[in-house]
Amino acid sequence: MLMIALMATPLVFAVLLLAAPAASARAIAMGGTLLCLAGAILAAVSFPWSDAAGFHFAAQFEWLPALGITFSVGIDSVSMMLILLTALLGPICVAASTTAITERVKTYYFWLLVLMSAMVGVFASRDIILFYVCFEFTLVPMFILISLYGSTNRRKASIKFFLYTFTGSVIALAGLVYIAWHAAQETGVWSFDIAALESYSASLPLSVQSWLLLALLAGFAVKVPLFPVHTWLPLAHTEAPTAGSVILAGVLLKLGTYGMFRFVLPFVPAAVIEFAPIIATLCIIGILYGGLICWVQTDVKKLVAYSSVAHLGFCVLGLFALNHTGITGSITYMINHGLSTSALFLLIGMMYERYHTRNMREIGGLARKMPIWATFLVFFTMASVGLPGLNGFVSEFLCLMGTFQASSAWGSGVWGSLGGALPGKTAGDLGPWYALVAGTGMIVAAMFLLYMLGKIVWGPLVEPAGHGGHGGHGGHGAHAGSDSHAATLPPDLNRREILTLVPLAILCLVLGVYPRPMLQALQTPIERVVQRLDGARMTPEAAPVQVPVTSADAASMPAPMPTSSDQPLTIEPATSGTSAMPVTPTTLDTISTSGQVQEAGR
Repeated sequence: MLMIALMATPLVFAVLLLAAPAASARAIAMGGTLLCLAGAILAAVSFPWSDAAGFHFAAQFEWLPALGITFSVGIDSVSMMLILLTALLGPICVAASTTAITERVKTYYFWLLVLMSAMVGVFASRDIILFYVCFEFTLVPMFILISLYGSTNRRKASIKFFLYTFTGSVIALAGLVYIAWHAAQETGVWSFDIAALESYSASLPLSVQSWLLLALLAGFAVKVPLFPVHTWLPLAHTEAPTAGSVILAGVLLKLGTYGMFRFVLPFVPAAVIEFAPIIATLCIIGILYGGLICWVQTDVKKLVAYSSVAHLGFCVLGLFALNHTGITGSITYMINHGLSTSALFLLIGMMYERYHTRNMREIGGLARKMPIWATFLVFFTMASVGLPGLNGFVSEFLCLMGTFQASSAWGSGVWGSLGGALPGKTAGDLGPWYALVAGTGMIVAAMFLLYMLGKIVWGPLVEPAGHGGHGGHGGHGAHAGSDSHAATLPPDLNRREILTLVPLAILCLVLGVYPRPMLQALQTPIERVVQRLDGARMTPEAAPVQVPVTSADAASMPAPMPTSSDQPLTIEPATSGTSAMPVTPTTLDTISTSGQVQEAGR
């Protein structure tokens, strides 16, 4: 019931907000988000981390029994961490909107609370239909927040955001419903239970899994977004209000990567293995493209938006390394990117409230006038770059290391000079070349982010022409700040703004210096997915089979050498000309169905 309470808390406060006067809207929203954060912390304290792969705090109610649809919730450690991130960003967004949102405040905070409820529902759902309802409903609040409270081009941004993500989500739903229908044809019972359909769909033939992979990626890759379906993101980020950009970067983009982890990898493992190199190539293109296009940006908010395209490319690349190291890096990237990039959008919003511009040609040398703001900006930029000792380094290193290891070609070809198979290598079709090219993206990211710092933090002080004070958003459409709010902001950050940034800074530092607890908590649920992928890699030749062997073949075959764990294998031809020889993956040699000897993995 705890997960249901977490989902319901923001909704209850949203309803209370409608009946309250506008002057109380922010206080009610803050109360709802703080209570949700307290519930998430209670869940984390009560969570049995020793069984992190199990789904806990489970609750299930009949919803549409005739179709096998249930209201079913439960979380493992991956969901738990993403719910904590969502709950943490809630009160931060409310606090950041204090002076930025001055009109239609009840509408604004109402949809912000509804959005929080939907996001928690995505991570807690254990029924596909419930997941889809929450996943799709996140579009409505974000569409309204952008279209009503965004900048001058907000309507185009909101429509583009909605059409891209809605279209992809419908295609993904078609793929998920097909799996449920296919299972119902076999069993005679409709069910949308995620665990049941996960077990069933993995047994589908490769041709079917390939089409399902395309359908699922249509929904989740757009949400990430992955190149080349990323074009909605920079505009949405640029036009959204500050809190909208924080939620978008911190949580909404992670719905796509979470969907890949929860559905794509375990549901269609054979297709994922087959097409992993193609998806990894798209990730690398996105990493380099996002980094290079940042160099030509003059809008600092759009620069950070394009950097998310590059960073999420690393995140998806780690997933499709298909090994424990890469997937661990991807999950940690979801958390770490949500912390550092959200903070960057907060800082850009604070600067905009004072100067009413994001153009790097109009501002510069702000460290002279805003030293506290500049300190935070440098810190979170270093975290985003991947400076060792901060959280971004951990996730980027693991993603690249997983990609580096994911190759069956070690010890052959150009890598033969390295002396054969290396410790730590895993099966896969990526490997050092993919990691090498993707690694250049880290260099590109460092260059454009440091260029951003050089333009707006250091050098001579440059302020917009006619700048006569500090204040609220003068150009954010319906929520433009008034002169009275402008007078309330000091030149540098005030106490409220500092308090919104401090928790994010502490987490960036702690997770960078000591990530071990987070990595240990993720180990077992990731191992469960890796085992399913490894199972899909098993060829019929590697599975226990009975292989017919002729007497001539048996006479010519050398007997396999015994190991410490296996008895010597002897082959005795039958008088009829053939005999059945048991073959298992644990023997040193296996016989293929063609009768040829090939080396098997121990």
